[in-house]
Amino acid sequence: MSGLPHSPHALVTGGGRGIGRAIAGALVAAGATVTTLGRNPATLEEAINVGAAHFAAVADVSDEAAVKAAVVEANARKPIDILVANAGSAESAPFSKSDSALFARMMDVNFMGVVHAVHAVLPAMKDRPYGRIVAVASTAGLKGYAYVSAYSAAKHAVVGLVRSLALEMAGSNVTVNAVCPGFTDTDLVAGSIENIMKKTGRTRDQAIAELAKHNPQGRLITPQEVADTVLWLCGVGAGAITGQAIAVAGGEI
Repeated sequence: MSGLPHSPHALVTGGGRGIGRAIAGALVAAGATVTTLGRNPATLEEAINVGAAHFAAVADVSDEAAVKAAVVEANARKPIDILVANAGSAESAPFSKSDSALFARMMDVNFMGVVHAVHAVLPAMKDRPYGRIVAVASTAGLKGYAYVSAYSAAKHAVVGLVRSLALEMAGSNVTVNAVCPGFTDTDLVAGSIENIMKKTGRTRDQAIAELAKHNPQGRLITPQEVADTVLWLCGVGAGAITGQAIAVAGGEI
């Protein structure tokens, strides 16, 4: 597997914890300079302290102006070659109780957060000799799940964006892909487990099994498995891989 070019600069949104931190750490280990962007200064600083990032920028990805300002600052430090648009959130509810505000929240973070980050980095990136954009979507962007219609709709939108933008960028050195993890062992999924326990009276093990049943391997995905896939897509040898939505899900389709 071809590695990264010499010392690229990567921006990872939602890089303070979970999948984002695993991705940031993998990029650091591969020789990238990494800036993480997120809302919580403490988790971003912790990522730096443990060696999973070099720099941090505090911004909410749903705030277009804040994202643009953070990217301007990061680009001034070193031009951005890699964007990993990972930041996201999930809320569950039956469709009958999923009001317009819930749909707006899911779209603002999970979809428009990607749009804002790409808009901010792309003008400078497309003129560079190498560029990689990877959006962390979800298997919910490839199929439906009950009780997460708003989240699933937003992730489907991310996959559609990736496929369209990849065609626009095909004449450049920028590739655009999505990684679609199944249920992954993160704080976000821990919240879903707690929700299942609270609503159904199931034990923790039973709640985990309820999520893991979607994976033919019968387990949760690890953040490092997602990070390894992102790292491959960012490599020089993945230059022909663009417009793809790659499931990291143990065979779930």
